[in-house]
Amino acid sequence: MTSTALRLSEARTPLAVLESVFGYPAFRGDQRQIIDHVVAGGDALVLMPTGGGKSLCYQIPSLVRGGVGVVVSPLIALMKDQVDALAAVGVRASFLNSTQGPDERREVERALAAGEVDLLYMAPERVTVPATAELLDRLPVSLFAIDEAHCVSQWGHDFRPDYLALSMLHERWPSVPRIALTATATAATAAEIRQRLQLQQARTFVASFDRPNIQYRIEPKNQPVQQLLQLIRTEHPGDAGIVYCLSRASVEKTAAALAEHGIPALPYHAGLDARTRADHQSRFLREDGVVMVATIAFGMGIDKPDVRFVAHLDLPKSVEGYYQETGRAGRDGLPSTAWLAYGLQDVVQLRQMIDRSEGDATYKRRMSQHLDAMLALCETVECRRVQLLAYFGQQSTPCGNCDTCLAPPESFDGTIPAQKLLSTIVRLERERRQRYGAGQLIDILLGKRTPRVEQLGHADLATFGIGAELGEQEWRGVVRQLLAQGLLAVHGDGYGTLVITEASAEVLTGGRIVRLRREVARPTRSARRSAPADLPAAAGPLFERLRAWRGATARALGAPAYIVFGDATLRGIALTTPTTLDELGQISGVGAKKLEQFGGAVLAIVRGEEPPAAVAGDDAPADHEPALVPAYDVPPDDEFDPPPPDDRY
Repeated sequence: MTSTALRLSEARTPLAVLESVFGYPAFRGDQRQIIDHVVAGGDALVLMPTGGGKSLCYQIPSLVRGGVGVVVSPLIALMKDQVDALAAVGVRASFLNSTQGPDERREVERALAAGEVDLLYMAPERVTVPATAELLDRLPVSLFAIDEAHCVSQWGHDFRPDYLALSMLHERWPSVPRIALTATATAATAAEIRQRLQLQQARTFVASFDRPNIQYRIEPKNQPVQQLLQLIRTEHPGDAGIVYCLSRASVEKTAAALAEHGIPALPYHAGLDARTRADHQSRFLREDGVVMVATIAFGMGIDKPDVRFVAHLDLPKSVEGYYQETGRAGRDGLPSTAWLAYGLQDVVQLRQMIDRSEGDATYKRRMSQHLDAMLALCETVECRRVQLLAYFGQQSTPCGNCDTCLAPPESFDGTIPAQKLLSTIVRLERERRQRYGAGQLIDILLGKRTPRVEQLGHADLATFGIGAELGEQEWRGVVRQLLAQGLLAVHGDGYGTLVITEASAEVLTGGRIVRLRREVARPTRSARRSAPADLPAAAGPLFERLRAWRGATARALGAPAYIVFGDATLRGIALTTPTTLDELGQISGVGAKKLEQFGGAVLAIVRGEEPPAAVAGDDAPADHEPALVPAYDVPPDDEFDPPPPDDRY
């Protein structure tokens, strides 16, 4: 037995495991309560934000209780990354999934029978197979952990229907504690998780959903690729990031544009072949500074702590989706950015998607409610974080770290502009029996004598030219905000034309005042080096040397860089400059095995010496071939290639 394994076998209290194995000096938030409850044999439902430390809530109980902790995980990539990360700290972990051949699966089963595995990862589809249940019957199972538990809810189980069968865990193994975890859940979703997984008696732990290190910013879309380039060049040069787009075509175009400007960007969507997706995902995880441009087919369970920005070039469909996607930034707690550019066309497209969907009226109403909440977040003049947390039922105060706090938008009485726009729509429909999109309506209000305006005779309308007090972009903002407030709607004709709503009548008669926001210039942060922004200048050179060593070591081990050490740990080393192994072992993130494996090299770097070359050891994380099976990916139907609009938005 190695010294690391010996220490692990002796570390049988939660705090001892946390310190000796994972290298953390103390629990965060509700972690200790959750872990103690599960260690004692209780069931738990854990609602905790991405980066809040959910994994420790089942990993530590598995080690303390003994036996095998079985983790139900939705993605092959997540299984591999977590197994590699656990191996790096001396935990015996493995997985069973479709990337393995018969010999590999038999070896895992042999290790399980011999008591050589502490944590076993499987997909929900495999857990419910009779042969798997028979295998688990022969093992001392310490607990069942159901990760990404929101997949059982009505908005998630279409993605992974086998999550609905996981109630069998309680039925077949009633004495084994279960812990269900998710990073995004409203009260209604949490109730559905409890009901579908038979967790009605489970204790519920709801951590704060606040991610104070993330700066939330939303701005009007105006040449979005150029806006994105500005964000990366001025604030995140050399940083890893994720860019979300609604369609595959947009993913390809955006990735190519970034690459043309010298940014290492890769596309990811369900239309790419499995090997390309696996290769791009592997590069994103293992290389520093890669930007992944993707549809929502990418991201769930991606355990990369140093993603410094998440950008959306299209409007997310829901606040839940937006929160989960932006939560992939800054998992290590260091300053990060969540940036969204959205425009009128986004609203029109998503309304059309809902209208064209095959769901029933209840489904369409629910999707519309999700979109309305997302629009309200985009158009608020209050603190973004306050509104975001309120959506999940949590109260907060203005954060001082979002765009509306840093540069508060002005609001103004927009009743007259609203009346002008609504009146134009009414006159076109009543006098001409015509409906148009925003582009034509704005041309009429601005008095533009375009060929189309002349051809259709719209210069003869009473509202022609009455909107010259606003510019074209300002009028687009008016249309966008009226849609968000329910004073305009997208007609279901598939052409993106606009119509009034029942609520519009009160505005037209002067019975309702319309408040609109006026956009102000958003200050951008200056360009910075790759070292954390709050690191003193004197510590910067050491941080960069450590970062270069980490990259070389990770390549030699065939592992992602963060599995060696995360940025937060490198920052701690650069700040404290330890001179002994004992001092190095006090830094958060330096556990017993990493101290044993990397301690000498790190101390050499601190002394200014050349560290020994990294060599892959027998217990190094396995450099698996990228998984080629897309079975645990989001289905292609969740992506949208919109048709070209018939009108200008």
